[in-house]
Amino acid sequence: MIYPTTRAVLLIVIGAPIAAVLAALLPGLWAIGIAWAAMLVILLIVDGLIAARAGAVRLAVPKSAEIGEKLGLGVEAELSGLMKPRSIRGSLGVDDRLSERGGLQFALQRGAGGKTVYQGQIEAVPQRRGAAEVGTIWLRWTGPLGLAWRQVTRKSDQSIAVVPNISAVRSPTVQMFLRDSMLGLLARKFRGEGSEFEALADYQPGMYRRSIDWKGSARHSKLLAKEYDTERNNQIVFALDCGSTMCEPIDGLPRIDRAVSAALLTAYISLKSGDRTSLFSFAAKPELSTPFLSGSANFHRLQREAATIDYRHQESNYTLALSSLSDRLKRRSLIIIFTDFTDPTSADMMLEAAARLIDKHLVLFVILEDEELSGFVEKRPETAGDVARSVTAQSLLDQKKMVVTRLQHMGIDVVEGRHTEIGTRLINGYLKIKRRGQI
Repeated sequence: MIYPTTRAVLLIVIGAPIAAVLAALLPGLWAIGIAWAAMLVILLIVDGLIAARAGAVRLAVPKSAEIGEKLGLGVEAELSGLMKPRSIRGSLGVDDRLSERGGLQFALQRGAGGKTVYQGQIEAVPQRRGAAEVGTIWLRWTGPLGLAWRQVTRKSDQSIAVVPNISAVRSPTVQMFLRDSMLGLLARKFRGEGSEFEALADYQPGMYRRSIDWKGSARHSKLLAKEYDTERNNQIVFALDCGSTMCEPIDGLPRIDRAVSAALLTAYISLKSGDRTSLFSFAAKPELSTPFLSGSANFHRLQREAATIDYRHQESNYTLALSSLSDRLKRRSLIIIFTDFTDPTSADMMLEAAARLIDKHLVLFVILEDEELSGFVEKRPETAGDVARSVTAQSLLDQKKMVVTRLQHMGIDVVEGRHTEIGTRLINGYLKIKRRGQI
């Protein structure tokens, strides 16, 4: 396809008033305007015909990408002809998982391997999980005169699986923690924590005084302390609310994706520690429910299952979801619930449903801090609208704090924090429960 560039249009537009002035002053020169336009049209066609022609166009698409992380797609095009351009402009049609505008712009430059090959990189940041479709690719370049664009179109039927972000799992800090902690990569027993009695050992400075076995110390005439082994094979359930409230964005990504990343990070730790882990999601009704998995080799299966958690713009039904989860569990488990609430009615329903769980199970709530509401409260008001927003935001935060307090009074632990630190706080809460032997 050949069509005029901006330069060609401007030359035609500029020539029209000049030709009109000349025709007014010298009527015999009225044909100059027509000749000028005809000449530009001929040059435009010639420029487009002698421009380089496209050969093979290749698009390198990765099979998967993590949400919120930069994604690179490689493009390579071959051109033939004598008049090759310096660069090629391009556009790639994608769905809203990769770009809200539905397209990605890029440029191709001549490759170092040959003058006929042009290469470039397309960068995108996935915004939603799921299968991201990669559609049509458009390439265009100008002729040697810069008057005509030559454009080619190639269709692509490839797709990219956008999966949850587990960059925190690969971080050096977490790997070092696993290597050196009681739940690390080394196959050894950890004594001194937990609730299962292991052995008696000489009391050393720094041990808990409550661990001293006074009767044994009296018999052996020296201080002895009890050592405990950390429990294994506990059941850990990550229950994720994927309703409308959790679909609201935090720093560009939905809350549910922030929750999934924190859940997978903690699931990695729990699998390393020998516990059995399961994912459960719900909105208006229960949706995902995986079997209990053990061993770090099953972590990628959890990641694949978490990628199928959809965005549901529905009100969450806590009663149905948590009762279904309770019926599924046959033994005492640690249930970690990721949710949020905006009105007292939904909070009351959530509290009633959680109260039925704590008789048989240990429940831990994870709540993401609402940075937008905190920003309205902390911002210095300048107008009456700012004051109204600040008062409303403070009222919502007070209601949320009241619900958290009620949860704590029921004996339910609550982990609350910013999305950047919620994963670390959840790990600390999980390890604290393990040390106490509460499961």
